[in-house]
Parts: sequence; structure tokens; C-alpha cells
Amino acid sequence: MTIDLRSAPVLVVGAGIMGIGIVQVAALAGHPVKLFDMREGAASQALDKLAATLKSLVDKGRLDAEAARAAMARTAAINSLAQARDSALVVEAIVEQLEAKRSLFNELEGIVAPGAVLATNTSSISVTAIANGLQHPGRLVGMHFFNPVPLMKLVEVVSGLQTDAPVADAIFELSKVWGKVPVHAKSTPGFIVNRIARPYYAETLALLLEQAATPQVLDACLKAAGFRMGPCELMDLIGHDTNFAVTNSVYEANFFDKRYLPSLVQREMVAGGLFGRKSGRGFYRYEAGSNGPAPLPVAMHDAPATAHQVTVHGIGPVADHLEHAAIAALAPQGWGPARDLASPWIGLTIDGARLALTDGRTAQQLSRDLGVADIAVFDRPLVQPIAPGTALAYAVAPGARAAWRTQAGAWLAALGFTPLPLADAPGLVVARTIAMLINEGADAVLQGVCDTAGADAAMKLGVNYPAGPFEWLADWSVDGVVGVLRALDAEYRGERYRVSPWLRRHSHGH
Repeated sequence: MTIDLRSAPVLVVGAGIMGIGIVQVAALAGHPVKLFDMREGAASQALDKLAATLKSLVDKGRLDAEAARAAMARTAAINSLAQARDSALVVEAIVEQLEAKRSLFNELEGIVAPGAVLATNTSSISVTAIANGLQHPGRLVGMHFFNPVPLMKLVEVVSGLQTDAPVADAIFELSKVWGKVPVHAKSTPGFIVNRIARPYYAETLALLLEQAATPQVLDACLKAAGFRMGPCELMDLIGHDTNFAVTNSVYEANFFDKRYLPSLVQREMVAGGLFGRKSGRGFYRYEAGSNGPAPLPVAMHDAPATAHQVTVHGIGPVADHLEHAAIAALAPQGWGPARDLASPWIGLTIDGARLALTDGRTAQQLSRDLGVADIAVFDRPLVQPIAPGTALAYAVAPGARAAWRTQAGAWLAALGFTPLPLADAPGLVVARTIAMLINEGADAVLQGVCDTAGADAAMKLGVNYPAGPFEWLADWSVDGVVGVLRALDAEYRGERYRVSPWLRRHSHGH
């Protein structure tokens, strides 16, 4: 059975930001659209705002005037659900409460035709739970848009246990007609995006709890990895009350799995009313005239002391960059580095001291394992090619000589990075965050929440990540990711960093 919704009369319930955004997309796509809200006058006011929005788009040359007029002519505010009996598609965008949604869909079942599709825009509530009690639960499906609806491309098409496949397929195809990029998802806590994204916040919050670095440094490291906003900036924008509530919801829904453990740092901020931008202060201050985080002060490094022997170790883009950078750094001395392509690690040896790309172990642990005192580890540069001045976290082993503590940063600066010293944290910042995002994506695929392509598309389009988890994995290696996760697990000895069975099965080392 195929369901065609391309010209279906649409009812949108809920005249908030999400609801009116859905009305805009549906009306511009040619559907007759009715809007209902329980608050008296709210639907009419929302359509007035929509008319102003479309006029603004016309004035800016981004929308044809006739298209805007026709879209508004296809919309109508109604004050009773009974006025929408002819709707073939209902999209619900009301308050995020299970009982309110259940009650609405039960009422709608007595109004719309048995063949009408019922869609919920829920971002976190189980679609299976919302469908519980319906006479025809198979026609209920999740159609999760992202804010702002007219601009954000992603739609998570979420199937509950009783959702009929043709219903999900119809919403999938309709989303494409509406100019969106749909991905199929299974109804599990957080669906795709809100689930896989948790480590982006959680790893930074864990590093803050350990006082490994300031919010400014952590944000700088992850923005250098290609993210548009650092996690501290992003949490300030979302609101710590909202972000903390979502984390708690995912934690509880996963039977208190330690992987989703909420942060003591964020709980304290919420308790103190430090919600971020909307309260004037979060990790950063947002008083009048302030734009939030100030530019990161750049430490000046002297040129590294004259070296007698420099060797670049390992293979791959990072090792190649280090070789080219070392050649340039040593050119004034009239010689260049050696290259050890057979080395199992990536980095440099400089007169016996070691500057190593993190494998997840702390510099202290690496020093113990290798019996070398003068060791520093640096974070994983993610964006290729590596741009001059890329911010890069590093840490020096506690037992290193004072001279090496100075030289480690000086060498990273000479190699073209902006070195940012951190406490000796395992996996530093970028490597551990990306490893955990990959790990969460792997578990989502293992559990049938989505496929690898869906996970990549969802994270790039839903939260503007520079790449998806499986794209990062392809540029790294399964064994490399597993190594970082196992080092984190050995350091913290808990459930949080357990390796996904999907990754273990794809690892050479198992």
C-alpha cells in the first residue's frame, strides 16, 4: 500500500514557533493548511506573523510575491478541531507532555477520516507511548522538525513499534517534496540527534569538573575541529536549564545508564539560575553591550632551542603535516627531519623527547609505559588540511624536565599550531569528544535506531556538525577510536566509556 500526501489537506495543531514554521513550509509547498491552537486568538495571531515573515522574504528578494500571496490564501485559522474533518495529514506541535499529546490524538481519531495520517513533532517522547490507546496506532508517526523549521533541512521520521511502514514512507517522501532531508529513525530515547549529540556536551562538562581547562580553551579546541560553536557557547545559547533537562530525560529513559550521566557542573549552574544568554550569564557573561566570549588570549612562545636530531613518526595526514611543518621549522638551521614510516605512533622525537598524538592515554601514563620522562601529548587535529594557527590542546607528563615543559609548547608553535596547555587529561579534548560521538553513533546503528548514512546526515543537518560520526570514523580508524575509548575506560573505570559492540566487531583487535 502506498500513501500519497503530496496534495493532502494539512492540519497543524499548535501555533508556537515550531507549528507556524510547519504551516509556512506546507503552505509554500501547495497544501491547504488549517492551524488550530487551544489558546483563543493564538492561531490568527500566528498567521498574521507568518504574513509578515513572507512579506519580509519578498522584500529581500528571497520569495516571489505571488507565491507568498498564494501560500497565505491557502492558510486558515480555525477555532475548533471539528472544522478540520477533511484533513488527510495532521501534524501536532503542542507542549512536550505525553498525556497532552495522547489526549489530542484520541480526540482527533473521532474527527478525521480513518485513513488520515497522524504525525507528532515530539523531540523526545516515545512515539510508541503516544500511540498507546489509539484505535489505529499504525497511522501515528514521528515527524520531528528542527528549529527554525523553514531553514533547517533535517526531518527525523520516527517509527514507533506499531507505526505502519507505508505511513512512515509517506512522511519520508512528503518531507523530500517539502525540501527537507528525511532520515528514518526508531523510537528510542533522543531518537538520532538528541542521542548522538550528548557527548559533545558531556565530555566538555567532564573536563570542566576535573578543572582540566577553562570554557574558553575547550570551546577554542572544538571550534578548531570544525564545529561552528564550542560546547560551552552552545549550552549558553540553548539554555542550561533546557540542556540539563534533556540530559536528565535521556539518562532516565535509558534506565540511568552512566553513559548519559548528567553533570554536577551543569546542575550547579541551573540551581544558581545561570542559564546562559537568556539569564545574562552562563559560562560567559552577556551583559548589555557584551557579545559573550572574549577572544582567547594567545600565549607567545620563543623559538624552540636548537635540536640535534628530529624524527617524524608514523603515517597519515597528521604525520605528513608534521613532516612538512618540521622541514619549514628546521630550514633556518640548514637541515630537515628524518621520517620513520614504520613507527606505530604519530608525532616527533626531538633529541630523545617525545611529542605524541594522543592515543587516549595521559602523558603521565604514556611516560610510565615507555619509561621516557620527557613526553608531551597533543590533541587530534581534525580538519584537513591543517590551517596555520590551528588551536591544539596539549599536556606534558608531570615528571618531565622543566626545559621540556617549555619546549613542548614552543615546538607545537614552531610547527604552526596555537598550543593550548591543559591539565593531563586522557584523550585531551577533540579526540575523546569525537571518539564518544562515534561510539554513540555506532550504538545507535547497532540498535537499529538509524543506519550509518542516516546518522551522518542527521548530525550534519540537525545540529550543523562539520561531519557525521561515520565520516569521522572513515578519516580515523576503528582501531584508533577503540584505543582512545579503552584508554578512557581504563582511566575512569566505569560504564561511561565502554566500547560499542559495533566498533568491537569492526576492529582488527576485537
